[in-house]
Amino acid sequence: MFQLTSKFKPTGDQPEAIKKLYGNLVAGKKNQTLLGVTGSGKTFTMASVIAKYNKPTLIISPNKTLAAQLYQEMKEFFPNNGVHYFVSYYDYYQPEAYLPQTDTYIEKDAKINQEIDRLRHAAAQDVLKRRDVIVVASVSCIYNIGSPENYQSVSLQIKPKQKISRKDFIAQLIALQYKRNDIEAKSGTFRVRGEFIEIFLVTGEKILKVEFLSDAIDGIFESPNGMTPKYKAFKGNYTLFPATFWVAPQDKVKLAIGNIRFELEERLKELKKLNKLVEYQRLEQRVNYDLEMLQENGWCQGIENYSSQLEFRKPGSPPFSLVDYFKYASGDDFLILIDESHISLPQIRAMSIGDKMRKETLIDFGFRLPSAKDNRPLKFNEFVEREKQSIYVSATPSPYELEKSGKDVIEQIIRPTGLLEPSIEIKKTENQIKDLMSEIEKEVAKKHRVLVITLTKRLAEEISSYLEERNIKSQYLHSEIKTMERPEMLKNFRQGKFDVLVGINLLREGLDLPEVALVAILDADKEGFLRNKTTLIQTMGRAARHLQGRVILYGDSITMSMKAAIDEINRRRKIQEAYNKKHGITPEAIIKSIRDWGFSKPADVEAEFGPAQDKKLLEKEMKQAAKDLDFERAVEIRDILKKMDDKK
Repeated sequence: MFQLTSKFKPTGDQPEAIKKLYGNLVAGKKNQTLLGVTGSGKTFTMASVIAKYNKPTLIISPNKTLAAQLYQEMKEFFPNNGVHYFVSYYDYYQPEAYLPQTDTYIEKDAKINQEIDRLRHAAAQDVLKRRDVIVVASVSCIYNIGSPENYQSVSLQIKPKQKISRKDFIAQLIALQYKRNDIEAKSGTFRVRGEFIEIFLVTGEKILKVEFLSDAIDGIFESPNGMTPKYKAFKGNYTLFPATFWVAPQDKVKLAIGNIRFELEERLKELKKLNKLVEYQRLEQRVNYDLEMLQENGWCQGIENYSSQLEFRKPGSPPFSLVDYFKYASGDDFLILIDESHISLPQIRAMSIGDKMRKETLIDFGFRLPSAKDNRPLKFNEFVEREKQSIYVSATPSPYELEKSGKDVIEQIIRPTGLLEPSIEIKKTENQIKDLMSEIEKEVAKKHRVLVITLTKRLAEEISSYLEERNIKSQYLHSEIKTMERPEMLKNFRQGKFDVLVGINLLREGLDLPEVALVAILDADKEGFLRNKTTLIQTMGRAARHLQGRVILYGDSITMSMKAAIDEINRRRKIQEAYNKKHGITPEAIIKSIRDWGFSKPADVEAEFGPAQDKKLLEKEMKQAAKDLDFERAVEIRDILKKMDDKK
C-alpha cells in the first residue's frame, strides 16, 4: 500500500480535482488531463491520486532537472515506499553516425554517470519486485533497455547451504556482468578474500558477503545500512540481478549468435550483388569481431545493436523500454502520469524519427546489420498502445491532450495560498541590458532571486559573465551542465549563494523556485518555439510563487503569442482574485523548505574498509594466477603491486 505522508490537506481546487481524477480512473477512463497552474499544488494532487488508486506508477517528465525535482517531492510524500529516479545515464553522449558527404565515420563516444546507472538499476529491480513503486523518469524511458524477462530470468538465486563451488559462483557473477576488482570497491564489482566474496551490488544500496565452505555457501551476510562493512546474517533466498541491462541466458546467446551469422551472410550477399565491396568488407569484419566477443564474454561493445536478435524479436517489432518493465511485472495494472505533457508528448513523438534516419545511413554504408534499426525508442503509436491509463499534467495542455481527454479536463486554477499571477510589464529592447541591470539590483537589494531568459546558450553565458563582472552573483544553466550538477545548482540558487540564474528553456516548466520575484524575458517578441504562447506562460509562471512576483517582457512589438499569453495570465488572475474575495483570503508567500535532492549516494567504501587489499594477499593471488597459467591476471596484479610501491 502507498502511504502518503504530508502535513498538507487538500484545499482550493485540489479536493475536487483529486475526486474527479480518482473517480475517472476507477471507472476505467484511459486519458484525462489535469490543467493545474503554477503554485496550485499539482504535485500534491498527483501524490494523492497515486495513494488512493494504489497502483505501480510511472511519472514521465520532459527533462532530467524536472524529473529530479519531482523525485525529491515524491520521496518526501512516500518515504516508506519505493520511489526511484530513471533518466539517461550519459554525462556526455555522441551517437554512432556516418556522414556520407565527407566519408566521416563518428564512433559512439559516451561518458556514463555511474551514480545514475545505479539509480536506473534500482528502479528496474523494484518495478519487478514490488507493487508500491513510483518511478520518476525523463522521456528517455522509452528507449530500448533490453528484455525484462531476460533481466529477471538470468538473475542468480542464492541461499545458505546451497551447493555451488566458489569457482562456479565467480563464473556466475561474471556472466551477470559483474567485474572483478580487488583494488577499487564500486557498484557492479566484486572482490575475492580467501573463502569470502564481497559483492558491491549494482544498485549501490548494500554489500553482499558470501562465505564458502568446501563446495557450498556457508553463509550470506549483508550490510543493512548501505555501503558499509557492518554485516548481519541474511536468511532465506537472495536474488542477484545482472550488472547491466544487456544480458541474455547463455543458451539463448548461442542461438542468437547463429541468427546473427545468418543475417550477416544474407546481408553480405546483398552488398556483393550491389557491388558494394567496401561496405561488404567493413560489415564482415565488424560483425565477426562482435560475434567473437559475444561468444567469449557474452557481451560486446555496441551489444544493443543486436538486441532484437538476443531477445528473438521479429523485425520491426517494438523494443523493450521501462514501460515494458511495468507491463511485464503488472500486466496492464499500472498508471502513467505525464508531467508537463505539452512538451513531453511531442518529445516522445519525435524520438524515433531522428534515430531511424541515423541508423539507416549506418546500415546502407556497411557499419551495421539491418536489425540494428530495431534498437530504438518506442514509436509514438507504440507508446500510446502501452498507455492503459494516463493522466496528462500541464498548466498549458496542447490540443492533443485536450482531444484525448474529451470532457475529462480537470482545472486546478486556485492556489491555496491565494497568490495571484505575476504582474506583467513590457519594455523596449533598446538599452535592455542596462535596464535589466537596474531591475536586478532592485531585487537583489531585497534579497530576492531573479531569472533571466535568453534565446541562446552563448548569450546566457555572456550575460552571466557580465553580471559577475559587476559584482552580481550569477550563474547560467543550460543543457551542457551535467545532470547531477543541476539540482545542486538550483539548491544553491534558492539558498542565496548566487542571486541571478540565466538560462534558455530549462527554466520554464515546473521548476519550483519560490524565492524568485522577477522573471526577465529577453527578445520576447521573437516569435518561435522559445517565445510562443505556451512557453511564455510557463516561463512567466516561475514568478507566480512569490508575493511580489513580476515579469518583464523585453520586446519592440506585442506579438500574437505575447498577447495570448498575457490574456490567459489575466484570466487566471481574475479567477484567483474572485476566490480570494469570496473566502476572505489574504495572499501569502509560498514557504518551501530547502532540502537535499534525495539522491542516496553510496558511502566512500574505501574509507570504511581501509585499503582494498593488502600486499600479501595480492602477492599470494598473483602466484596462484601464475600457477593456474592465468598469466594475464598475474601481470595485472604485478602492475598493481608496482603502483602500490610507487605510491610509497
